[in-house]
Amino acid sequence: MDALHLIESFVLSARAGSFSAAARRLGMTPAAVSKNVARLEGQLGLRLFHRSTRSLTLTAGGERFLLDVDGPFAALNDAFSRAAEREGTPSGILKVSVAHAFGRQYLVPLLGDFLARYPDVVPDWRFDNRGVDVVSEGFDAAIGGGIELTPGVIARRLAPTYAVICASADYMRARQVPGHPAELATFDAIVRRSGTSGRLRAWDLRNAIGERVNVEARTRMIFDDPEAMAHAVALGYGVALLPMPHAAPLLASGRIQRLLPGWFEEYGGVSIYYSNKKQLPLRTRVFVDHVVHAFEAQRLAAYFDGR
Repeated sequence: MDALHLIESFVLSARAGSFSAAARRLGMTPAAVSKNVARLEGQLGLRLFHRSTRSLTLTAGGERFLLDVDGPFAALNDAFSRAAEREGTPSGILKVSVAHAFGRQYLVPLLGDFLARYPDVVPDWRFDNRGVDVVSEGFDAAIGGGIELTPGVIARRLAPTYAVICASADYMRARQVPGHPAELATFDAIVRRSGTSGRLRAWDLRNAIGERVNVEARTRMIFDDPEAMAHAVALGYGVALLPMPHAAPLLASGRIQRLLPGWFEEYGGVSIYYSNKKQLPLRTRVFVDHVVHAFEAQRLAAYFDGR
């Protein structure tokens, strides 16, 4: 088993190109992963990585060794996973990636019923606002929007998502309610920066009859987290184009209000992503079904509808 742990550290570091990324997946420190790889190199008498302060790349020998062990390592992991599910009962560690606020608001509450039904499953959830590679990073599932469909991954759509213009009553108290998106140009805009591209996201609004308006609002704040933006709106700092999963609870409570009803931006939607392999662990199958059913039962698709 010790050799298997060393190979696991090597394979995950090679896939991610980083000891730190492999350490996050393994629940170890980067130093411990690096030490495991060094021990493996010592046992093999072969240097596997070129190391520098900025990069980690495979040597020619490391590339050959990865080709030899990657497939068998994945097959062995699958065998362990299947063996852990005793007598057809879902069990084992369920690794899921989900965004911070979305996970807290909509997915953690689903765990009670799920764990009552499947007590041998242990959730190991990673809360992160970045898109993940489900297969290479070893997740059973990921839930969110805009995750790239890499080879071996499929997605089941849970709900469409829309974004709407919002402000607080305090912010609007001394201002005239806009009747058209162009009138937002003089408002204090809380703008979102894309976590992937680093660019500021434009406000490209449309309505039900197909009119489109690109709003050039006066940027007052820039955040990369939609939940922080929603909180800033509630505090009266300005207006923002908020995704409905983050805006809906505040709209329902009256802490913020929607401006320009009928105008919205459509996003790609929320999906659950998982491997397309035939022998998918039973814990993953039942979790996917549970989440899909819960979204349908709670009518979250309608809740996120900003039209």
